[in-house]
Amino acid sequence: MENVHGRVRGSYDAVAEEYLERIGGELAHKVVDRALLSAVLEEAAGGVVADLGCGPGHVAGWLAGQGARVVGIDLSPRMVELAGREHPEAAFRTGDLLALPAGDGEFAAAVALYSVIHLEPDELLPAFVEMRRVLRPGGVLLVSFHLGKEVRRLEEWWGHRVHVDFHFLETDAVADRLAEAGFAVEARLERVGLPEEADTRRGYLLARRP
Repeated sequence: MENVHGRVRGSYDAVAEEYLERIGGELAHKVVDRALLSAVLEEAAGGVVADLGCGPGHVAGWLAGQGARVVGIDLSPRMVELAGREHPEAAFRTGDLLALPAGDGEFAAAVALYSVIHLEPDELLPAFVEMRRVLRPGGVLLVSFHLGKEVRRLEEWWGHRVHVDFHFLETDAVADRLAEAGFAVEARLERVGLPEEADTRRGYLLARRP
């Protein structure tokens, strides 16, 4: 799958600056997301929180702004560079969801917001197994994704040539993969897209490593 991941990496490197400009302030109008992130922080109880697929670091920066110790990880080196520049209060690493640059049980909690949508269907389970590895026992994971069954491929994005697939996912299917990976799914939520967002329905799952 390296070629697929390489295309995703190159695509996000290409749009990183524009992505930061357009998406970097999105939490200001995402009340539900902020509430769920606050729940993750409470569960972490002062431990380190991982932002998996952190992009330009806006979620990691928000978490750090609430007093958390945060490590953001992203496939795109350019995204990681921008994240470190914009949010020096958090730490950032370049890495793949299938081979996270983190130790066993390093994190008290983790979030993966719209990052698993770039995985191929057979990569979801190994990615969740890897997320379980880096969480301490009792740690929680918040996953979000676009709801549906389609795959949208972008070959042009904000004026840049890209090659990236967006896999829409069904809540039950993601919950099943989490359970297979050894998580206990404790909460699920679905919502419509906001006016400021792409017009898709959104799914969220909160799971715990026993």
